[in-house]
Amino acid sequence: MAITTIQLSQEMKEKLASFGSKSETYEQILQRVYDLAVQTQLREFLMSSEGCVSAKDALERARKKWRK
Repeated sequence: MAITTIQLSQEMKEKLASFGSKSETYEQILQRVYDLAVQTQLREFLMSSEGCVSAKDALERARKKWRK
């Protein structure tokens, strides 16, 4: 794995450090924060009602479409 350097302000470094313990590296802290962000995005996507149809509307549409 290649190692890189990123620059951040002292204030941001302190904020980032507040998410970890003394035994954790910044990489471990960032990995945990990243994992939580991914989980949050997935939860928001799965729970979004955007583009959804209620069960009542879906049944009504199906009944109209499949009338005998």
